[in-house]
Amino acid sequence: MSKTPTITEFLESNSTRMRLFDMGRRVTKIPHEQFLKFEHCEISYPFPLQKKAWFGILFQDQKREPFIWFLHLPLDELGRIVPAARDDFLHQLLERINQNLHAEKDDQELVSALKDNPYCFKPKDDRLAIFHAKASLALKQQTSKYYPHAHQYFSGDLGWDQWPFVGYQGIADIAVRLNEDNNSHYLSQAIPQLPASPFEALCHCLENVEITPEVTQALLDRVKQTLSEETPALVILTSAIRGIAQSCSVNLRRALLHAVLNRPDICSPDVLIAISGRAWEPLKEAEIGKLYLERLAENSAGQPFFSQCLADLLYLPGMREPLLKIIRNPERSERLSQAIGDMFGSTGN
Repeated sequence: MSKTPTITEFLESNSTRMRLFDMGRRVTKIPHEQFLKFEHCEISYPFPLQKKAWFGILFQDQKREPFIWFLHLPLDELGRIVPAARDDFLHQLLERINQNLHAEKDDQELVSALKDNPYCFKPKDDRLAIFHAKASLALKQQTSKYYPHAHQYFSGDLGWDQWPFVGYQGIADIAVRLNEDNNSHYLSQAIPQLPASPFEALCHCLENVEITPEVTQALLDRVKQTLSEETPALVILTSAIRGIAQSCSVNLRRALLHAVLNRPDICSPDVLIAISGRAWEPLKEAEIGKLYLERLAENSAGQPFFSQCLADLLYLPGMREPLLKIIRNPERSERLSQAIGDMFGSTGN
């Protein structure tokens, strides 16, 4: 019996060029070699979500129009691929293709082969918008028809109250093409003035790209302004946290998270999960990681929320050792000690 190929091996045997994108925590490119190592069980999946790998595969070759697969595969306790699930997916795929052995190969062959496959999923509309924006850029295609109007809006030409007429795909195109058409400058000028809804939509797109220092500074200033208000708007804070998730300015990103975490009164579960779910990398640093865990221990949703967030963070590649050092720090508060004890006591660890 022949060995089942990996997904990469199967696709590349068909002379198909593939680009891989994580579709879980962020829509971000996964290097080919990294995904290949993941498939060979050599490394953990870089962005696990709900103990699964959620990813999109963009295909391109000389015979077919570009097309897309969206797949999710279960992960083991170490965040590595479950070979049996991958093999099951490929067996189902090959079986469907073999049912049509005598049919002429066309653009729809690999697309239709996924019909009713349990490992396929449809991303949410906001994720699809970012994916399409990144795909069009990767394929050197034009932006969507919504881009010019979004560009006008964020340049301030239309009035900030005109946001309901801005297409989400246009916002995604702006975020992905931050270094084109003076977009970074326009966004840095717009961010202090945007109403909550377009600000939230923009930040949910920005979390998927590396943002510039000037946009990061604008987000930090907006957070500081919000924190100075009598009743800070949580939607602004959670959105800004997501928006700075991949900022190239480490110091500004750290400053924003410090500003939020130093305010116990506004560290709601929504704020805390925005950090752990989208902007987790700074938590590797001892100071900010400890501050986060202290706030997490104080959260209003109780012990189950603490345990869920911490377990999720510990599952992320590169996070376990830094967080365990913080957990073992004897200078932690009594409340944090209690939350940690309750969590590991209940799991039997």
